[in-house]
Amino acid sequence: MAARPMAMRNGESIPSSTRRWADAGANDIMTFLYKADLERGAEWGRLFAQKAPELPFHLWPYEGDPASVRYLAAWTPPEDIARRFPNLEILFSVGAGIDQFDMSGLPPELAVVRMTEPGIAAGMVQYVTHAVLGLHRDSRHYARQQQQQIWQARRVRPASACRIGVLGLGMLGRAVLQQLHGLGFPCAGWSRSPHQIDGVECHSGCDGLDHFLARSDVLICLLPLTDDTRGILCRALFAQLPRGATLINVGRGGHLVEDDLLAALQDGQLSAAVLDVCNTEPLPAGHPFWRRPDIVITPHVASMTQPDGAVDAVLENLRRHRAGMPLLGLIDRRRGY
Repeated sequence: MAARPMAMRNGESIPSSTRRWADAGANDIMTFLYKADLERGAEWGRLFAQKAPELPFHLWPYEGDPASVRYLAAWTPPEDIARRFPNLEILFSVGAGIDQFDMSGLPPELAVVRMTEPGIAAGMVQYVTHAVLGLHRDSRHYARQQQQQIWQARRVRPASACRIGVLGLGMLGRAVLQQLHGLGFPCAGWSRSPHQIDGVECHSGCDGLDHFLARSDVLICLLPLTDDTRGILCRALFAQLPRGATLINVGRGGHLVEDDLLAALQDGQLSAAVLDVCNTEPLPAGHPFWRRPDIVITPHVASMTQPDGAVDAVLENLRRHRAGMPLLGLIDRRRGY
C-alpha cells in the first residue's frame, strides 16, 4: 500500500490520519494561520501542538497552499484577503477590539470574531483599578511632594465619595464595574442599549447620557471605536461632568479629541487624565501630553491577550463552528462590534 501523504506544521510532518479538521476528504487540509506578534505567535504554536496537534498551525508569512487556510488570527489582516485566501472561514482578532480591521475589505460572508479570553478582562480590571485608586488617593500629588521633599498629608476621602462612570458595558466594562463596586465606589454605566447590572446604576441612549455624565467624578472610557463613538470624548462631553472630574481612556485613541482634553485641563473642568491609548501610537516626541503633570501616559498596556487563554478561546470557537453552534465574540457588522 502506498504511504499516506503528509501535512506540514512549521516544517514538521503530521500524519494524514490525524486530520480531523479536514471537511472534504483526506487531502483537504484546513490550516490555521497566525499573523501578529511573532514572539507570542511562537507560544500559540506550541500550545496548538499540545492542544490540537491535528490542526496544521503556521506563522505569517505563509508559503503553503493558500486554499488550505481556513482560519486566520491577526491584529491586522493582509490586504486583498478574499483573493489571497479564497477558502477563509473565520478571521479572529488577537485583541478585544476589531476597529483596526478595514471591514470594507473583508468578504461579507466572512465570520469576524473578537478575542474573548478571560485574561483580557483580568488585565483591564487591574489597570483600571490601579488608575482609579491612584487618582482617588492622590498618588500624583504625593509623587510631586516626594520630589520636593515635602511631608504634608491630604484628607483621605472614602470610596463612597467618588462616583465612577464607565462608558461601555461590554465584557470589559462589566468586569471593571464589578471590581470597583466591590471596593465601595458608587458605580454607574452607560451604553447605547439598556443593561441591568447588580449594584450598578445603568443608563442608555442619548437621553441617559446627560444624567450619567453629571454624576461621574471619574469617567472611564471602554467603548468600542465606531463611527458613532469616534471623538465622543470632546469639549461638549467634558462640560457635562462635575467640575474637577478625571478621565481614564482605555478604549481607543480615536475616542478622544486631544485639543479638547488639553483645554478642559487648562481651565480646570478636568483635573487629571490617565491615557493608555492615543490617536498616534507611539505618541510622538514633543507631543504636549508628555509635558503635562496632570496626564499619565502608558503605552497601550492596559490589557494584553495571554496566549494560553487565547488558544483555548479560539479552539472552543473552532469546535463550535464545526458543530454549527454560534461563535463566541462574533462581530455584528451593522454595529461594528
